[in-house]
Amino acid sequence: MPAMLPVPAVSAPRLAGVLGSSIASLRREPNPFELPAASGAVIVMVDGLGASNIQARAGHARFLAARMSRRDVIRTVLPSTTAAALASFTTGRMPGEHGLVGYRVLDAANDRLVNQLNGWDDGMVPETWQRVPTLFETARVHGTPSFAVGAPRYADSGFTRAVLRGAEYRPAAAIADRFDEAGRLLDEHAGALVYLYVPELDQAAHAHGWESDRWLAILEALDAELAAFERRMPRGAGLLVTADHGVIDVPAHRHVFVDDRPELLDGVRHVGGEPRLLSLYFEPGLDDLAAKALIEGWHAAEGHRAWVLGRVEAIEAGVYGPIADEVRERVGDVLIAARSGVAYYDRREANRQAEAMIGQHGSLSDEETRVPLIRAGAYARV
Repeated sequence: MPAMLPVPAVSAPRLAGVLGSSIASLRREPNPFELPAASGAVIVMVDGLGASNIQARAGHARFLAARMSRRDVIRTVLPSTTAAALASFTTGRMPGEHGLVGYRVLDAANDRLVNQLNGWDDGMVPETWQRVPTLFETARVHGTPSFAVGAPRYADSGFTRAVLRGAEYRPAAAIADRFDEAGRLLDEHAGALVYLYVPELDQAAHAHGWESDRWLAILEALDAELAAFERRMPRGAGLLVTADHGVIDVPAHRHVFVDDRPELLDGVRHVGGEPRLLSLYFEPGLDDLAAKALIEGWHAAEGHRAWVLGRVEAIEAGVYGPIADEVRERVGDVLIAARSGVAYYDRREANRQAEAMIGQHGSLSDEETRVPLIRAGAYARV
C-alpha cells in the first residue's frame, strides 16, 4: 500500500451520514451529527464548494465562513467526484455499496466506459446500476414528504433517477428561485425534507477556475441567498449547507499525458476515471505477472506525484468502503490519484474538450475531500 494513503477512519464524520441525520431529526430521533429536533429540513448541496475554498474566500462568504468552525468540516467519499458523492449522500452508503465508483467507469458487460452523470442508456439502467434504496425512498415509506429542488434540465435525467428516486422533483432555474421553492415547500408540507442542489459554482470552477472573478461572484450571490433564506424560513426548521467535494485549479502546463508512456498502456484496454483520479482497466485475460508489472511501472513513473495502487490494494485500504461483488469490476485495475497539483489526460481520446477545464477534483487531497457541514436555523450551534 502506498505510504500515507489518506483514507479517513471509518468513524470520521462523513457526507454519507448527513441526510440520514436530517431525517432522524425530523422524527426527533438521535443521529450521528446530533442534530436537534426540527419541524422541517432543507439541505443545500453546493457542488464543488470545499472547506478550503470557503476559508480562502471568507471575506466574500460571510454567512458561510462565520458558521464554519473546525467542527463543521466533514469528509466526502473517495473518489471526490459528484457521481460517487451524491449517491453516497442520498443512500447513506459508500461507493462500493451503491456502485457509482467514479466519473467514467467500466461497464464490463458491454465492454465500454460509461459516464455516471450523463451516460445513462438502456444498457445502464439507473434503478439497478445504483443498487441500493435511497434515503428519500425510506423517508417516504415512513410518511416524510421528500422533495428535490434543482435545475429543470436535471428533472428526468438518468442520474436523477439513480440517486434522487423517492423525492418529488421540483424544477427551478435560478438559485434564488430554488430557495423560494424550498420556502414554499416548508410552508406547505409539515415535516418536509427538502434537498436543494446548486451546481453553478462547480460549473464556473471547471470553466474559469475557482480563483476566477466569475466563481467569486457566484459565491457572493449564493452566500447572500443563504443569509436571506435563514431569516425568512419557518421557525423550527433546520438548514444545512454541505458539498460533494472541493476543487483545485490545475493550469494547462500541469497536465500529464499518459500516452507519453505507451509501454505502460500495453495491456490497458480502457482509460477511465477522471483527470485527478485515473482508472486503468486491463485487457481481459491479462496474466498476473503482466498486471503486476503494469502496476509497478505506473508506481515508478508517477509515484512521486500520485498515489498509485492496484484494485486489490484500493479495496483493502477502504478507498471505496465495503464493496459488493458486482461492483468490484467497476473499480480500475490501476488507480492513479494525483497527489500534487496535476491532472492526467489521454490524447488518444476522440473528445479532448475536458483538457480545457481549469477547476478539478476527484483525488484524495484535503482540498478535494474536506467539505463544510454548516448548520443554521433550528440546527444552528448554540
